Amino acid sequence: MVQAVIMAGGEGARLRPLTCNLPKPMAPVGNRPIMHHIVRLLHELGVEQAFATLHYLADEVESYFENVPDRDRLEGTFAIVSGDALTDFDLRPAIEFHRARGAMVTLVLTRVANPVEFGVVIVDEEGRVQRFLEKPSAGEVFSDTVNTGIYIMEPEALDRVDPARAFDFSKDLFPTLLAEGAVLCGYVADGYWTDIGGLEQYRQANHDCLEGRVKVVLPGEQMEEGVWVGEQTRLHPSARVIPPVLIGRGCTIEAGAQVGPFTIIGDHNIVEEGAVLDHAVTWSGTYVGRGSRVNGATVCRNVVVKSNVTVNEGAVVGDRCLLDDGTTVMPNIRLWPHKVTERGSKVTMSLIWGRKWPGTLFGESGVRGLSNVEITPDYAARLGAAFGAYLEPGAQVITSRDSHLVSRMVKRAIIAGLMSVGANVLDLRIMPSAVARHITHISGASAGVHVAVSPSDATQTLIEFFDASGRNLGRAAERKIEGIFFREDFRRAPIEEVGNLEFMGRTMEYYTEGFLDFVDAEAIGRWGPNLVIDYAYGPLCMLMPMVLGRLGCECTALNAFVDPTRAHQAWLERRERLASLGDVLKALHADVGLLIGAHGNRFAAIDEVGEPLVGDDLLLAMVDLVLAQSGPGTRVAVPFTATSGVEEVCAARGGIAVRTKADARSLMEQAGSDPEVAFAGDTDGGFIFPRFLPAFDAMISVGKLLELLGKSGERLSEVRARLPRYHRAAADVACPWERKGMVMRRLHEETQDQKTEQLDGIKVFLDTGWVLVLPDVTGPSLHVRAESADRERADALVAEYAARIEGMQEGM
Repeated sequence: MVQAVIMAGGEGARLRPLTCNLPKPMAPVGNRPIMHHIVRLLHELGVEQAFATLHYLADEVESYFENVPDRDRLEGTFAIVSGDALTDFDLRPAIEFHRARGAMVTLVLTRVANPVEFGVVIVDEEGRVQRFLEKPSAGEVFSDTVNTGIYIMEPEALDRVDPARAFDFSKDLFPTLLAEGAVLCGYVADGYWTDIGGLEQYRQANHDCLEGRVKVVLPGEQMEEGVWVGEQTRLHPSARVIPPVLIGRGCTIEAGAQVGPFTIIGDHNIVEEGAVLDHAVTWSGTYVGRGSRVNGATVCRNVVVKSNVTVNEGAVVGDRCLLDDGTTVMPNIRLWPHKVTERGSKVTMSLIWGRKWPGTLFGESGVRGLSNVEITPDYAARLGAAFGAYLEPGAQVITSRDSHLVSRMVKRAIIAGLMSVGANVLDLRIMPSAVARHITHISGASAGVHVAVSPSDATQTLIEFFDASGRNLGRAAERKIEGIFFREDFRRAPIEEVGNLEFMGRTMEYYTEGFLDFVDAEAIGRWGPNLVIDYAYGPLCMLMPMVLGRLGCECTALNAFVDPTRAHQAWLERRERLASLGDVLKALHADVGLLIGAHGNRFAAIDEVGEPLVGDDLLLAMVDLVLAQSGPGTRVAVPFTATSGVEEVCAARGGIAVRTKADARSLMEQAGSDPEVAFAGDTDGGFIFPRFLPAFDAMISVGKLLELLGKSGERLSEVRARLPRYHRAAADVACPWERKGMVMRRLHEETQDQKTEQLDGIKVFLDTGWVLVLPDVTGPSLHVRAESADRERADALVAEYAARIEGMQEGM
C-alpha cells in the first residue's frame, strides 16, 4: 500500500485576499477546494491513506475532511503532493519508475513554457538528477523541465530532516542527497499540472476546469454540453446561460440575467434581473444585484454586489465585502475582506485596511437593506440589541410587521436582540405601520419598531424605529444607536432580567376607537359618500373597509388583499393605476377615488370627474380644506420642496405656512413639537394630523378629507378648480461624494446677489419662479427642482442649473 502526504500548511500570501480567511489548499477551483481534487485523484490511484501537514487556518482543512487517519507512521514508499497545485497526473508509472531505479527520492517533473517561477531540473538518460536550481533568473534557465512539488520518497530520506529548524526539500534535502551520492531521480509525467501561485493562475485553473483541460469531476448535473448545474438551483426561463458554465447548489438566476461564458458560480448565489457574469468566479453565498456586471473578476464568500455595480477584469473582492449601488471596481483592484464602498464610488486603488461596517445605519426613513442579504437575522438581532441598549433598562417596545415571511424572520430576530438587553416587547404581529405608531403613542411604550418590505424596492427590507410619540427617531438618537452598534456596546441582561414578550390583543379596536373619536363621523354620515378604493395589496384592507362602513360610506374595494411584494410596485405606478381607477369611478358614478400606498402611510385621490390629485395638487387641496375649517392663524407645516402655492392658499385663508427640511423626519418633528401646527404634509401623499398622531397615516388623512368635504358641502373637483396652478420640473445630476461640497460652495458664490434660502440645499428665487439644488443624502447625485407658472420656463430652469453643475465638475 502506498501512502501519501499532502503539504497543506501554506498561507498563500500571493493569493490574497482569496486566502485572508481560507488556507490556499481550500481555495475553490471548479466549486471544490483544490485539496479536494488532490484527495480524489489519490483515491483513484489506489492511495488508501493520506496525511496532511497543516499550519495556517488548519481547522478549515480539518472541518472539510472528516475522516482523519488514526496512524501517524509512514511505512514504505510514499508520495508527497503539494496541496496548492491542480493536476491529473497518473502517479502509478512514476512509482514504478522510482522502484525500478532504487531511488531514494523521485521528483515528478513536467515541461513548461516559462520556468523562471519553478525549480529547474536536468536528468540523464537513466533519469537521475544531474542538476537542480530553484527559481532561476532568466539568464540562469538551463531547461524547460521543472519540479512540480510532487515526490515519490522512501521514509529514510526524512532522516536528513532537522525538526529543530525550517527545512525545505528543494533547498535543503535534495542538495544534501546529491552530495551524498544518493539516488535522486526525475520522472517527466504526462497530463495537466499548474501551480496556483497567483491570482492569474487561479483564474486560469478555473477556466481549465470548464474547458476540460484537466480531468476533474465537476459537481452538479450536466444539463447540456458545457453547462453544469447543482441541485435545487432555479434558472429563470429568460436567463441566458452561455457555455462553459458551472452553477452551484441552491442558486437563483433571475430573469434576463446572463451567466457565462467561462463563469463559475458558487453555492447559494443569487443573480438578480439583468445582471451579467462573464469570465467570472463567485464563491458561495454571493449576491449580485440588478443590472450589475462582473467581468473577468473573482468574488469571494458572502459578498453583496448591489444594483448597477461593475467589477472589472482582474479585480478580486474579498469575503463579506459590500459594494453599494453604482460602484465601479477598476481592473486588477483587490479589496480585502469586510470592505464597504459608498454608493456610486469608483474604486481605483486596492483596499487593505478599513472598517467592517458602513459609517451609518439609518437612512431617511429607517434602516434599509437587501432582504436576507444585508438585513439578515444576525444583523437584525444586533440592531435590536443596540436599540434596546439605547433605551432605559426595562423599557417597553412595540413591534409589528407586514405579512411577508422575511419581515417575520427579521422582526423575531429584532425581538430577540431587544429581550437580550432587558427590553420588554409588546408584539402586534401583522399590523399597518400607522396603527403600530398610534398604539405606541397611546400605550405609554418607550418606542416602537416596524418591519416591512421596502415601499420602493421589493427586494429590500425596511426597519422603521419610532419614539414614544410615534415619530421617527431624531438624528441624535440614531447616532447613539449607531455608536452602540459599531462598538458592540450591548448591555447583556442577567438571566433573571431578560426582557418579556407579550402579544397585544384588540389592537385594531383601539385604533378604530381613536379614529372615530377624532373625525366628525356625523359630518361624513350626513354626506354618505360613494367611494372607490384601490388598496393596492396593502395592509389597510384589513381595517379600513370596516371603519368606513361604520361611517356610512358606500365602498367599492379593489385589490383588497395583502401582498407586500406587489404593493410597492402599485404605488410606484400610481399615475397609471389612478387612470384605471378613474375609469371605474366614472362607471360607478362615485364621489371620490382613493389609491392607498404600500404601508398605509400615503394616498392619492381622484375627484368625481375622474381627474387625479397627486403630489403638490393633493397637498394644496388638503391645506385649503384644513384652513377653511380651522380659521385664521392656523399653522400648517410643509417641506422646503413643496410648491409656492402653499403660501398663496395660506394668504387666502389666513393660515401660516411653516417650512421644514425635505425629509420626513423633519416634518414629523415640526408637527409633533409645535402645538400650533394643525396639519403637515409632503408632496408624495403623506399627511399628518398631529393631534391624532405626529406621523404619516393614510387612514386618518382619508377620514379627515371626507369630514372636511362633508362639512364644506363641496365636491373635490370644486376644491381643485380654485387651487393655484404651478408647473414643476426635476432632474438628478450625477455628482461624486467628494465633489458635492465644492459644487454647493460654487452655487452659493454664484447666487450671492440673488434671493436665496438655504434651509435645505440652495433655493434660488427668480422673477419667474424658483430653482432648488438639493444634495442626495444617500447617493452621489444632486437633485435639481424648479417651479414656474410657465411649464417651459420650469423645464428651462432645470436644464440650466443641471448644465451649470455638470460644468463645475468638468476637468476635475
